Amino acid sequence: MASVLVVEDDRRVAAEIGSALLEYGFQVDEAPSGSIGLRKALDGNFDVIVLDRMLPEIDGLSLLTELRAAKVSTPVLILSALSAVNERVDGLRAGGDDYLAKPFEFIELTARVDALARRKMAAEAVNERVVGDLRLDLIERVLYCADREIELLPKEFAIIEFLMQNAGTLVSRKMIFESVWGYSFNHQSSVIDVHIGKIRKKLDPDGLNPRIHTVRNTGFILRAPS
Repeated sequence: MASVLVVEDDRRVAAEIGSALLEYGFQVDEAPSGSIGLRKALDGNFDVIVLDRMLPEIDGLSLLTELRAAKVSTPVLILSALSAVNERVDGLRAGGDDYLAKPFEFIELTARVDALARRKMAAEAVNERVVGDLRLDLIERVLYCADREIELLPKEFAIIEFLMQNAGTLVSRKMIFESVWGYSFNHQSSVIDVHIGKIRKKLDPDGLNPRIHTVRNTGFILRAPS
């Protein structure tokens, strides 16, 4: 699950942006000023930063310049009511990755944030994922559990990849469904639970070392066995 820092001093706008991003499936943190935003951006591990240009204490472009000087490469989407070409150019030259003029549609904002998050993930792509004794070879598309090769069907592989990508984090059935199947989630469908059940049996036939945990009426968490 991608995490987004929203640096915006207008509380109403920040709340609306946060709500739109949360609904899309992002984790969201907020900063109401440039100084707080800079501290969080330097200390946090965010996938994308949504940065208002006009901020109290430290303006958006100064914040962005300091971030880039500190070698923080987190993708930044600049928001501004200043939409002239030279203003956009200044924002991009300061280190911004995208620029969205106010007022904007929230569906466009979430799409742009999603594109930046995917770009970051692609840049950080690795050949395997490891969670405890689980190792997922993304090149050969093979899962190993305690060095035992686990035979998975394509949808099972996609589900375990998503769970390992979000290890330790609660993911909803809707998130899994839309990541693996790519279309709207049917709340009446049991397909997620059926697939999860099959994966569990393959990983832990005796049920002694569960790795995928169910949170009732909410979703699932993948953790290394204790």
